Amino acid sequence: MPTARTCRDIVARLKALGSQKNMEGMRRYGITGRAYGVRIPDLRMMARDIGRDRQLALALWNVPARETRILASMIDEPGAVTRRQMENWAGSFDTWEICDQCCMNLFRKTAEAPAMALAWSRRREEYVKRAGYVLMAALAVHHKEANDVFFERFFPAIRRGARDDRRYVKKAVSWALRQTGKRNPGLNQAAIAVAEDLGQRDSPAARWVARDVLRELTSDKIQQRLRQR
Repeated sequence: MPTARTCRDIVARLKALGSQKNMEGMRRYGITGRAYGVRIPDLRMMARDIGRDRQLALALWNVPARETRILASMIDEPGAVTRRQMENWAGSFDTWEICDQCCMNLFRKTAEAPAMALAWSRRREEYVKRAGYVLMAALAVHHKEANDVFFERFFPAIRRGARDDRRYVKKAVSWALRQTGKRNPGLNQAAIAVAEDLGQRDSPAARWVARDVLRELTSDKIQQRLRQR
């Protein structure tokens, strides 16, 4: 198959681009597993050279390595992505980086993104659950035309997820609430109210999220930026 040969060529190129120094740097950020040591900017350059190619993306995803899977998320066609594919890919997330890259590069651009964000926020698997909140954060940044109600429906999931004390979940919960609160003054006040409520909970994880969110959303920098909008 032509795609298979192209996939082999891409893997050979990734191996040539990688370095042990990059691998060591990734490990310091908790990025482990099979990898070639290629930097994200280099993957983005490769993705631009390749362009959108769904069949190549699917072939690359089937090579279980960090770079092949991140590159797959960069070149797949968002309009062709199905809920089943999203479930399959999310179920194989094994690092926070692959989770975040898939959500930001691809999943946020799909019609299923809002529904999957809510569905995944209820899941037990750490990286699947994280993906739900990363999607909420990504939508808050990129879904420019959405109204406040679109994001307010995520608040119950954020309140619920804030009780999860796993590092990669609670950080994503905070990320989702912080990005929502930076959209406009109304959502800023709503997000601050959610955080203040979380700060009163008997959950250490919820209180950590509250502190993290309030530190940014009440800062002079963010408040000044919102006043200028």
